[in-house]
Amino acid sequence: MFVLRNVGKLIFGSSGTQEALIEIPQGQVYLVRPLSPKGYSELIFKDAAIRIRRTNQDFQYQLVVQRVFEEGEAELLAEEEGEDAEIDALASERDEKTFLLDEALHFRVEIREGGEKVLAWRDLSGDHGDLYEFVCDSSISPAQVERLTRVARECQYERKYRKPHTTASEEDLEQFEFVEENPIPQASPLPTPALTRSIDSMDDMFHKKTIANMAAKRDAAPVETHEVDAQEVEAQQPEAASGLVHENPPEPIDTYASVTAELHLYDPQAAHFVLMDDAVMATVTEVGKWEYWLQVQGSSKSWLGTPVVAEFNPVFDFEFLSFVFNHFSPDGNARSWLLRFPDQQTLETFQQAVMQAIWEQLNETKWAKIQEKEREYVLDSFGDLNMEDAPEGGVEEEEEEEDTGDDDEGIRSDEYDSDEEQQDLADGEMNSQLAVGYKNDRSFVVRGSKIGVFTHTPDNHLKFSTNISKVTTPKGRLMDPKKVMLHNADRDMIIQNSVDPNKLYRMDIEHGKVVDEWNIHEDIPVVTFAPENKFAQMTGEQTFLGISNNALYRVDPRLSGNKLVDTDMKQYASKNDFSSMATTEKGYIAVASNKGDIRLFDRLGIRAKTQLPALGDPIIGMDVSADGRWILGTTRNYLLLVDALQQGGKNEGKLGFEKPFASDSKPRPKRLALTPEHVAQFYHETGKPVSFTPAKFNTGEGAEETSIITATGPYIVEWNLKRITRGMKTPYKIKRYEDDVKADDFKYGSDKNVIVALPNEVNMVAKQSLRKPTRESIIGDIRLSGGGGGGRRSSARIGNLDSGRYKLGKDDIVKSIY
Repeated sequence: MFVLRNVGKLIFGSSGTQEALIEIPQGQVYLVRPLSPKGYSELIFKDAAIRIRRTNQDFQYQLVVQRVFEEGEAELLAEEEGEDAEIDALASERDEKTFLLDEALHFRVEIREGGEKVLAWRDLSGDHGDLYEFVCDSSISPAQVERLTRVARECQYERKYRKPHTTASEEDLEQFEFVEENPIPQASPLPTPALTRSIDSMDDMFHKKTIANMAAKRDAAPVETHEVDAQEVEAQQPEAASGLVHENPPEPIDTYASVTAELHLYDPQAAHFVLMDDAVMATVTEVGKWEYWLQVQGSSKSWLGTPVVAEFNPVFDFEFLSFVFNHFSPDGNARSWLLRFPDQQTLETFQQAVMQAIWEQLNETKWAKIQEKEREYVLDSFGDLNMEDAPEGGVEEEEEEEDTGDDDEGIRSDEYDSDEEQQDLADGEMNSQLAVGYKNDRSFVVRGSKIGVFTHTPDNHLKFSTNISKVTTPKGRLMDPKKVMLHNADRDMIIQNSVDPNKLYRMDIEHGKVVDEWNIHEDIPVVTFAPENKFAQMTGEQTFLGISNNALYRVDPRLSGNKLVDTDMKQYASKNDFSSMATTEKGYIAVASNKGDIRLFDRLGIRAKTQLPALGDPIIGMDVSADGRWILGTTRNYLLLVDALQQGGKNEGKLGFEKPFASDSKPRPKRLALTPEHVAQFYHETGKPVSFTPAKFNTGEGAEETSIITATGPYIVEWNLKRITRGMKTPYKIKRYEDDVKADDFKYGSDKNVIVALPNEVNMVAKQSLRKPTRESIIGDIRLSGGGGGGRRSSARIGNLDSGRYKLGKDDIVKSIY
């Protein structure tokens, strides 16, 4: 779309006079002729955006609908029609239609049953009754539609009265609602095709959970000899047998699989599965548009019926011929169920059905329509199922060494400024972000409009240094930092304000003051940003990278005007919904999206060398090992680990950043997740679904990545990379806190210590204090304030740092900036 917008400037004027006031980025545009013999309706743009923009004249605005290209479509168009194709296309209104925003359009909105949101306006050049209709994508919220229609009314007021809309009352604006108009006719007598899934639709899904790594599946072993029998479980948990029953499952449209199996239920008290029925029929069916159902039917009762969605955490174990999944019932209980199949072929049939249903539900695309290699990639993400015991004398034994010293040192951070504590609580402020220094041993914690600064001591403690009490723009406006990144040898901090996605700010850390405001680009917002390379933070490198929804670019603060480097930008015609990025030591770039795909670049300004297919879940965080070997993506309920080193084909030995993967040597992704039993226990203890913070490798120049750290709710979770790659049991350990973990990261240059930001506390925790996930460690010792088992409270102040937790007294607060 960037190309089209630039062309628009050639016709309508410069960017300064063509400001887009508001936009809805995804939908379909129809021309509807309910009274015309020409035909009922015509699909104008299958994928389109609608916006309101200024013109060169005061009080004049345009309503613009613009075609959104599929990836590569614009390049293909240019090749077929020559360099001037896009200008010609625009001039002939093939890719963009503009309308003067006047009350004669009778611009209005309608929200129909089922939540469909439609914007409509008169076709003034057509026959009587002809309408243009913009049918919003399902991901567009009613609030977005309301904001656009509000702006439209204000623009029409300005055109009619030739004065600013700020002079208008609500009654003045109501005249542009056109409530007396007839209902907006359907754009097509046929059902509207489903549009691409987006992150907003994912947010509406019930508790987000998915497949677990099978490293901890010994609990799913055959259960013929258990201390607790099914009758006892049913007596203790009668809802297990009755609360989940669906006597009348939805009417099936198509059956994907129907197989026989045993049914087991996980007992969290005994910590094992109990046989409930030795012969059930498990059936996976399609029951609606992108809706699927699993029904478990016994000979005398219906045990279970549940939608087939990623959040029920499906796990396939070929060692024990079993399938494990979670169910969150209306009574608020989480249960883990196991189906055990008679042979491998039956399990494979059932696995194919479940995977097909989940993928179609997430992507709103039929499984048969994707390429065979993409189907293999998705199924391979479930492939690491047979986990073996650790070799004798291996890494597992080494990691069981206990740390006899203090394992959890930290300080309270809810009193960065004691005089403001009550105001903080009243405003609901809490710690939200963490930036760990590389060059200097300091960490920075964002809390509302304040930033707390903490020093790492040689004995691996945290010492409160100072508090930057008010983060403001250079013009003195209070800021609420949305994202922060240390920069320029840790002398600066790059800050994004939550209210302005097109600007970034530079804070001089030594003075605790924001000194620069950078305009990145008027038309290209900043979704997130990352260093030029993995360790650029250690140097005086000035440039860094950024992404918008559909563009990857370099930012150079030394440029005059806009800081985006036009020659170092790769922009896609379609909205790829980019969400996160990371760089290697050499500056290779990994970019992920809310659609779940990952692109690998060796430099800016070119097409990706490799694109890893989407599994369907939005990726909310990215990290890459320094050498580029390992790619780590975070979704809400699992981590995706990909080996980027090519193991075969003509590019053997090359990274996916450098050369594309051959079709016969594609990577095999590993999905790292909590086991269903632990998910059920976590939910039982906290009442919260799994929601991981962005996972990170330990890092340091010349250091090997050995661990991955993330958190969910009150739990820190650490994966050992060697245990993962060697297929060892129980590849993760945990530590519980009393409060939810807001942010976490390794101390730079170490894999032994983790810095943890809780809502009102900051801790440095020894990795050795993490434990295997057992019932006891999941429950945790939270009787001590701050939780986590092992820490102890002390009334000592920062000036007398010893061990345990420390609450800052009033005399310990540094009032001035430093």
